[in-house]
Amino acid sequence: MSIYVGNLSYEVTEEDLKSVFAEYGTVQRVSIPTDRETGRPRGFAFVEMQEESKEDAAIEALDGAEWMGRDLKVNKARPREKRSSFGGGGGRGRDRYSDNY
Repeated sequence: MSIYVGNLSYEVTEEDLKSVFAEYGTVQRVSIPTDRETGRPRGFAFVEMQEESKEDAAIEALDGAEWMGRDLKVNKARPREKRSSFGGGGGRGRDRYSDNY
C-alpha cells in the first residue's frame, strides 16, 4: 500500500520525507512527482512503508500536521485511474454552433 502526502512545500526532498516517516517505521520508497514541463515538484508525494500498521500510524499522526509551513494532507493512496489512450480534448473539432470548421 502507498500513502498520499499532499499540500507539500515545493522545497521538500525525498530525504525530508524519509526522515519524517521513518519515525513511524521503515520507509521503502518515496516518490515526488514533478511537472513534465518545468521539472518543479507538484506539491504532493507518495510514501511506501514496510508494514501497513506503521502506515496507519503515520497517517493518523501526520494528517493535518503542520510541516515546513504547511498543513499536510496524509491518507491512503487510491489506485491510479486508467486513462484513455486517446488523450482527449485538444485540436479543432466540429462544433454544433459553428458552420465554419
